[in-house]
Amino acid sequence: MSDSKIKYWLEAFRLRTLPLALSSIFMGNFLAKWEGKFSWSILTLSVCTTIFLQILSNLANDYGDSIHGADSAEREGPSRAVQTGVITKKQMKTAMFLFAGLSLISGLLLLGVAFADRWPLILVFLTLGLVAIYAAITYTAGKNPYGYRGLGDISVLIFFGIVGVFGSYFLQTRQLDWPIIWPALSCGFLATGVLNVNNIRDIESDQKAGKISIPVRLGRDKAVIYHFCLLSLAMLSGMIFIGLIDGSWSSFLFILTFPLIVKNGLAVKNKKKPAELDPYLKQLAMTTLLFVILFGIGLVW
Repeated sequence: MSDSKIKYWLEAFRLRTLPLALSSIFMGNFLAKWEGKFSWSILTLSVCTTIFLQILSNLANDYGDSIHGADSAEREGPSRAVQTGVITKKQMKTAMFLFAGLSLISGLLLLGVAFADRWPLILVFLTLGLVAIYAAITYTAGKNPYGYRGLGDISVLIFFGIVGVFGSYFLQTRQLDWPIIWPALSCGFLATGVLNVNNIRDIESDQKAGKISIPVRLGRDKAVIYHFCLLSLAMLSGMIFIGLIDGSWSSFLFILTFPLIVKNGLAVKNKKKPAELDPYLKQLAMTTLLFVILFGIGLVW
């Protein structure tokens, strides 16, 4: 494979989305460490499985949007591999099957390490894993992609927040503690915020392609208000959790990210051109990861 071809595949993998995908996994593991139950092997396999799933989702999104017309020449965000023809549809489908298989293998290894003596739990998490793979593929691919009906936001909130945090926490601890719903929601709201920035950027091309995202439904002005709500709820959820556990001063380290979160909201409000808005997807994704790292350090300090 030529160097240029490798470059195209790396672009299709959209590696800049990985920090966001890993945030909920790290949050769940930090919470488990805080509870005194932690395994490096479980963390490592969780990270591998998450990376494979996220790349699968990105490839499926590239393929699906090209098939359904959202990645037309009028789209003003970064170009996609299938849209430009540098990767064929057949090659993209093959890559999707490859990463679906890698996700499944890595997930099975993870479950074997975490629940070697608990087969019912393996079956439950295997089902969740298969649902996650199905959700990743059908977001924009397939005959009736749910991302085209404005359901992407709730999917991101569930998988990048609640499932990601609770699942990774349970893999380590084998218990569910409901107060962690608050940090899980923080991760979910921030991840949904990244999707909302993407959808606001693409609002015109999505509307023409029939992709009815939340910003298409609401219009730009109301989508900006929705964005501020997501960011505010993320910050508030983190504060509620620290209040519930009566945390020490170090537990509030994560508030250092609040100016960066506010900066993102103001950028979404004020920057109207897609090219100007695009960098703030990465900015919010990296801010989310920093939020999680400072949150975790504050807990286990």
